Amino acid sequence: MSFADLGLEPKLLDAIAAAGYETPTPIQKEAIPPALENRDVLGIAQTGTGKTASFTLPMIQRLGRGRAKARMPRSLVLAPTRELAAQVAENFEKYGANHKLSMALLIGGVSFGDQDAKLTRGVDVLVATPGRLLDHFERGRLLLTGIEVMVVDEADRMLDMGFIPDIERIFKLTPMTRQTLFFSATMPPEIQRITDQFLHNPVRVEVAKPATAADTISQRMVRVPIKDDRTKRAALRELLTHKDVRNGIIFCNRKSTVDVIAKSLQKHGFNARPIHGDLAQAFRTETLDKFRSGEVQFLVASDVAARGLDIPNVSHVFNYDVPIHADDYIHRIGRTGRAGKKGAAMMLVTPADAKFYAAILKTTGAEEIEALDFSVFFEEHAAGGGHRRPSRDKPDDNRSRPRRQPRKPEERKPEPAKAEASSEQPKVEANKEPPAPRRRRSGSTSAPKRDNAEPIIGMGDHIPDFITRAVAG
Repeated sequence: MSFADLGLEPKLLDAIAAAGYETPTPIQKEAIPPALENRDVLGIAQTGTGKTASFTLPMIQRLGRGRAKARMPRSLVLAPTRELAAQVAENFEKYGANHKLSMALLIGGVSFGDQDAKLTRGVDVLVATPGRLLDHFERGRLLLTGIEVMVVDEADRMLDMGFIPDIERIFKLTPMTRQTLFFSATMPPEIQRITDQFLHNPVRVEVAKPATAADTISQRMVRVPIKDDRTKRAALRELLTHKDVRNGIIFCNRKSTVDVIAKSLQKHGFNARPIHGDLAQAFRTETLDKFRSGEVQFLVASDVAARGLDIPNVSHVFNYDVPIHADDYIHRIGRTGRAGKKGAAMMLVTPADAKFYAAILKTTGAEEIEALDFSVFFEEHAAGGGHRRPSRDKPDDNRSRPRRQPRKPEERKPEPAKAEASSEQPKVEANKEPPAPRRRRSGSTSAPKRDNAEPIIGMGDHIPDFITRAVAG
């Protein structure tokens, strides 16, 4: 089957051919025809199967007829992250090259003024994250009553990020006559509830079992014998130097870990950059562009890059941390092996990760993930002391200094006798008069200097009366 068999118009077919695609994926075969018939679609497919084109292509064909009004977009695409929203916008530009459709991208980290100027002129396609979309709506700069087609992409990721209340509110702001295209990699109960509430007799398209990895991805793991950050970082560096690693994405569970790993790799000479939600949008965009172009070899990322990002030709995915949620494992490794290409996924597993690792096996239906033999590496690493941390209480033998033994009494040097106070007067040069005594300032409480240098014995000539009083027996 070709794209022409799906009912797409010639302009779209020319744009698809220019993009280098010839055959539609299974999700595209099943979702595009009912979408062209203006029916609601509930698409369930693993990541990397071409879901983005499943809704962009029919939207462009439908929006080719009509004209946008000021502040009233004709279509709306909701994405969970800025990167995914920007990627959807790129797809619209690529597939809509032969159509004169206006588009606006509403994401955080970008000036409100530039976005508002586009909305004022009117847009056919509005791609947004839920938070920034509601910000514009509450400012009175946006109306959603003209929405003809609404798309929710990566709905399960919306659930994980806490956007479900925002999604429900946005649904209620759009007209009931809209067409809804709802796509997700998994279908948790909360997502099922939303689809039952807001979709009207949808066509359910499920081309793969939820939470399954693509067959094009080879999965491996390394069992790290101890839970030690230095050992894990050393094992990661060993994996990155494998001859087959062209580039890769390294996933961590925490943003702070992303920064630590990126700095560690840079220190050891690896071409790596971090990306997570706390970084500036300009830096995140620049990092992704450099990774796509090959200027950056390794991308150290949080789960902000795990969902929906289409980064072509990623040879490897490394899970530095075992994901806490088993579904995230599927999304992470889905960044490689895309569009029928071969990919590899590797994961570091410590004894503390046993529960999370078992959940991944249960979710994927695998009995075990093939383990790489790193025993020699860990033995050499342990022999070199790479996994040992210096203790504050008992320092390592190689770093500690021997304690000083107390000297025997006969070995101790006699202390020099204190010089007795000399009663001799300081000599005055013959031709030089002694310095005049300094005058005492008024109000000073310091005692005047004595004229002679005789030492004071006892309490001087004066003895207080209370000392000479007889004590009653």
